[in-house]
Amino acid sequence: MNIKPIRNDVDLALTFKRLEVIFQANEGTPEAEEMEVLVALVEAYENKYYPISSADPIEAIKFRMEQQGLTPRDLEAYIGSSGRVSEVLNRKRSLSLRMVKRLHDGLRIPYESLLSDA
Repeated sequence: MNIKPIRNDVDLALTFKRLEVIFQANEGTPEAEEMEVLVALVEAYENKYYPISSADPIEAIKFRMEQQGLTPRDLEAYIGSSGRVSEVLNRKRSLSLRMVKRLHDGLRIPYESLLSDA
């Protein structure tokens, strides 16, 4: 096992190539242990240089609308009047906790997305 730090995207690409070779390694083998170490290195590198930020609540709502073919009118059951829906989607009104709960329960939008500060 010859493991080196991942310092740049070239190192990252080489690590992925190696992972492709050993990905199906049987548990308890040296290749499986190497895979665990390489995966940890990839995660550390990606978290440092390519962090994934929390979803923006309004973008999460719009994404779910697109996925399910919903219109702003369909959101009235979760947010309130058409005026309130418009204010929320145009970022003129914040989501209340009641709206968050209804959107989560009704549209299965994760709480983490609806409550983020993005």
